[in-house]
Amino acid sequence: MTDTRTGLPRDATSAVAGTDGVDATGVDHAAGAPDAPRASRPTVASDPTVASDATDASDPTDTSVDAAGRAALDRPVLPLRHPLRWIAAAVVLVVLLNFVETLFTNESWGWPAVGKWLFSPAILTGLQLTLVATALSAVISFTGGIVVAIARLSRNPVLSGLAWGYVWLFRSVPLILVLVFLYNLGSLYPTIGIGIPFGPQVEVTTTNVLGDLAIGVIGLSLSEIAYASEIVRAGVLAVDHGQHEAAQALGLPRRRQFVRVILPQALRSIVPAFVNQVVGLLKASSLLFYVSLLDLFGVVQNLSSTYPTDIIPLLVVATLWYLALTSAVSVVQYYVERWTARGSVRALPPTPFQRVRAAVRRGSGRGSGRPGGPDRPRQATSAARVVASGPASTIDDRTI
Repeated sequence: MTDTRTGLPRDATSAVAGTDGVDATGVDHAAGAPDAPRASRPTVASDPTVASDATDASDPTDTSVDAAGRAALDRPVLPLRHPLRWIAAAVVLVVLLNFVETLFTNESWGWPAVGKWLFSPAILTGLQLTLVATALSAVISFTGGIVVAIARLSRNPVLSGLAWGYVWLFRSVPLILVLVFLYNLGSLYPTIGIGIPFGPQVEVTTTNVLGDLAIGVIGLSLSEIAYASEIVRAGVLAVDHGQHEAAQALGLPRRRQFVRVILPQALRSIVPAFVNQVVGLLKASSLLFYVSLLDLFGVVQNLSSTYPTDIIPLLVVATLWYLALTSAVSVVQYYVERWTARGSVRALPPTPFQRVRAAVRRGSGRGSGRPGGPDRPRQATSAARVVASGPASTIDDRTI
């Protein structure tokens, strides 16, 4: 029998066809007639150089992108206008200049008397007492705050309940009331002692144990411990729970977990809030005057009653010293925060001196990275290098 397509006998057609099922006419019997045109398609060269040339020849955007980059370097940068911001700044500046003018024109300020009292021995003695009371109270309150915070977070209901009660009590009672209460503690408890309840005790006279400075420091510390404990507790709770789980997975004891893992990370949240408490403690030390302690404010009050014509200058002296002490605490706070942030940021923020140095460099025409600015020659050189590297390099840069 003959094949109707080739005119050859069927046996001959089968002999001519190979093992792949393709006959002499080039028809693939396994794939079927509809795939015949696919076999006749011309193959495309797989050379990457040819493909790249074809892509570059068919993509005219690279040249336009390079031209746009050159135009961007030559185009000046116009800053965004903020007229309301400048008007507000001008109003504030006018008000500030008017106040400064009164400082020099109003003789009631008594600046010669301010200079006389600023470093007087009485003022410096009161300043020394203020520093001692504030420093002791800050250390005691921070240490006690950690203890109370741990007790508050404890699973022991007795410790947790007592810590909550302590915080509730001393946050509710005003500081001046605590100080006056402690100052009259001898009237309530003539002797204080320790021993077996309802049994023998070792007792001493209250007035012999608690002097004026001890009463002041204890009163400030008792009140500040309540606030410091809440600050520490909030900082501990701010640490990610995964850090607790990681410390437990390492098999660390609970004390070591808190000291070496949790507390260092919590300090980032604790330090700013606690330093604010220290600033408040510094100002609250002026209440020690009401328990017969002559701190800075107490000395100023006594001198004001002795020299009534110098009341305003003496108040200015106290204001200047409190401003100086608060500024010193703020500087310490900044560097402590910078130290505790070492593990949380990739690069530490610049210090104020570094910012001033950078501003001076920008003002002198060095270090500006804006297009068309002082770095324009360097930018132009960089752009020329990119253009000279060819379109392929530009494509790679965009891809990256």
